[in-house]
Amino acid sequence: MAAEREVLDELQRLRARVPLLSGALAASADGLVLAQDTAGTEAESLAALTAAALGVAVRLTDATGRGSFRELLVRGEQGYVATYAAGSSAVLTLLAEDRINVGRLHLEGRRAGARIGALVDAALDRAATPQPRTEYPRVRPPARPAAPPPPPAGASPGTPGSLPRRPV
Repeated sequence: MAAEREVLDELQRLRARVPLLSGALAASADGLVLAQDTAGTEAESLAALTAAALGVAVRLTDATGRGSFRELLVRGEQGYVATYAAGSSAVLTLLAEDRINVGRLHLEGRRAGARIGALVDAALDRAATPQPRTEYPRVRPPARPAAPPPPPAGASPGTPGSLPRRPV
């Protein structure tokens, strides 16, 4: 995807703004890593788990009439895992230490999710829009006419371009 570098830059800026983040990952809704800044965590596994959690969260919000998915927060003994919607087809997952200010985590996560979503959606729109051709197809030269078949045995050749004569 053309926006990978920009998404990674956004993840790194987010980690610089929020020092208690220990990892940040942008993934497609089906679990493919778009960009990651997750030292010590296997990004592909985290993206796959995020997709699974996203599936449950989407069903939960639908079943309870709470509208479309926006975010998911999981707290463990040693910190948080927060997942935010990022546009129409991506998610942002953040790993945070237990001492983080959860309000700040949500504020920064929502903002970064919106920016990443805009980058990913724009890249998908560009990919879906047919681009004008800058290279024209090579034109083949016209085919050479086939050589005329040789005259039948015993026929006089006649003049060029005329039909062969048959004996009468």
